[in-house]
Amino acid sequence: MSGVILGCAFGFTAWFLTRYLISGIYTVDQNERAVKTIFGRAERLGNLTTNDDPISESLTADEKTRYTYPQVRVIMPGGPYFKFPWETVYKVSVATGTVNMAYDPEYPTANANGTILEAVTKDQLNTGMTGQIRYRVSEKNMYAFLFGVKNPFAHVMGYFVSVLRERIATFEAPKAKIADPNPTEPPLQDIAGISINDLRKNVRDLNDHMERECRSSQARYGILLDASLITGIDPPPEVESALAAINTAHNQVSSDISLAQAAADQKIVQSRRAVEIETLKAQAEVQPITRLATQLSELKQKNPAAVDAYVRNVRLTLFNHARQAIVEDKA
Repeated sequence: MSGVILGCAFGFTAWFLTRYLISGIYTVDQNERAVKTIFGRAERLGNLTTNDDPISESLTADEKTRYTYPQVRVIMPGGPYFKFPWETVYKVSVATGTVNMAYDPEYPTANANGTILEAVTKDQLNTGMTGQIRYRVSEKNMYAFLFGVKNPFAHVMGYFVSVLRERIATFEAPKAKIADPNPTEPPLQDIAGISINDLRKNVRDLNDHMERECRSSQARYGILLDASLITGIDPPPEVESALAAINTAHNQVSSDISLAQAAADQKIVQSRRAVEIETLKAQAEVQPITRLATQLSELKQKNPAAVDAYVRNVRLTLFNHARQAIVEDKA
């Protein structure tokens, strides 16, 4: 009987050591971060919240009151670590992931099975967009990712799509103006374009805008959007041919305007050069006369009679070249 009791005690001890002590040893991989809870409560860093961290700078005052999460102690890669039976460790991968921007975590069949995201442009054209999003879990807001939001990835994807569709619906590219060599004249009118053309020409600006607008995602949901990579903006097939014709006409008009502007610039340059040449000629003719007048003035001051002799000699030279001469009758 005593042997049975001893065996039960030994078995219970072995089970307890295996279940609660040996299994309490854990490690954290290089691409992981961990948060430990004690009786269900995450270990906090005093009274610090996400509002005390720079990640909340992109939030408005109202959003800061709604998206306030405690800062928790993050267990860095390494180990072995030990946890007690009443403690739980939550490991999260912080490696950068990539997902199609049309992917819906709650409804995978939406958006053509997560391949094309539809949006309406400012001129009421339904366009399809393709691209990818790079994301990773934010180490500075692990609480929101693990405990604050039920499905943080679905929330951040919904936030991204709403911001993107709002941007597409109101996007207006800066319209280039044709350079005017004469700033005193009024500038030429801007050339109107098509919204899809504007979007295609300014994909980089659109990606930069989405990256700026989504910086608050880590303060909201604990996920940081590293980059938005929009790769395709395609109109519906039924308007593709019409859009191509508009683009062709628009390019032709732009080409004609550029040629006309180039011809006008060339004529303006030629006219300026002609004015410069005539001005130099006039200066060349005036300069000898001016110098002669200066010399005669100096000569008159020194010897007034010499000027009369000079005038007489000039008249005689003119008479030699003249065929007829008209002389005043003093009688």
